Amino acid sequence: MPALKNHKIVLASRPVGEPISDDFRFVEESIAEPGPGEVLLKTLWLSLDPYMRGRMSDAKSYAEPAEIGQVMPGGGVSKVIASNNKAFTVGDIVVGYTGWQAHSKSDGSGLRKIDPTLAPISTALGVLGMPGMTAYTGLLNIGKPQAGETLVVAAASGAVGAIVGQIGKIKGCRVVGIAGGPNKVRYLTEELGFDVGLDHRVPDFADQLRAAVPNGIDIYFENVGGHVWDAVFPLLNRFARVPVCGLIAHYNNVAPPPGPDRTPALMRSVLSNRLTIQGFIVLDFDAQRGDFLRDVGGWLKAGKLKYREDVVHGLEKAPEALIGLLKGRNFGKLLVKVADG
Repeated sequence: MPALKNHKIVLASRPVGEPISDDFRFVEESIAEPGPGEVLLKTLWLSLDPYMRGRMSDAKSYAEPAEIGQVMPGGGVSKVIASNNKAFTVGDIVVGYTGWQAHSKSDGSGLRKIDPTLAPISTALGVLGMPGMTAYTGLLNIGKPQAGETLVVAAASGAVGAIVGQIGKIKGCRVVGIAGGPNKVRYLTEELGFDVGLDHRVPDFADQLRAAVPNGIDIYFENVGGHVWDAVFPLLNRFARVPVCGLIAHYNNVAPPPGPDRTPALMRSVLSNRLTIQGFIVLDFDAQRGDFLRDVGGWLKAGKLKYREDVVHGLEKAPEALIGLLKGRNFGKLLVKVADG
């Protein structure tokens, strides 16, 4: 086959605070044919997720940072367009961490075939992908929802939070979702069936939250931190569980937030109220992937779960879209449509 021109976006510099467009660089280069055991992939969809901000930093974390000049990391849905690997044939649709690029090569490690007849292939990056599995495993393993309990979800209109809240309803919880802006709040109650939707941007948010949980909070699914956590923390019941999935309010911080040291009050409550506060990443529960696909796939087919996608078109739009994601501009699972199938 003729040599292909590959377009990719690499990390140009490490952000100080909020990322800016100059922290990314668009690169065009040739990509060779696949070697022995390799496949050549054409990216169709790219997932944009909050964790990518951490990968742009060289601070110690659960994943290695992206190197300067390296293609930005990220999950994608791709089509096999050439194959020297017996496990894959031309035309297969696969999902894997192929990065911010139009084409990629792989030896097959980390690639998973998906059946495009079961659901739109973009869902492999959302409700049936990493965000959906994050919601499922974090809530069920750490949140341990029981019928009649109160579940509060931060960033509840996002890719993870929306699924958390809906699974909470399936499990019989009273669900309070927190989002930014009236449109997102209406979506929580009118489309997703949450019991209460709250706008964290309004001045009396803390008072509204207190009124919305007269019996306190049994489970708080943490995606945000910041003033949302400050409002939630005093309302946690004894034996409350807090799965910590993300802290998007702090990802761009260059210094500790102002104010007194809250650690003593936190630890006192952890002790006296016997709180469970546990951070996790989806790979901690990778053995449950089959359960996740069975249950969430079944709930989708039964109409018990809904999802929303926020799509931008063109690889070159990825930097601007990620910057917007970190400011809460997206509405639903943020995806880049890179190419048609």
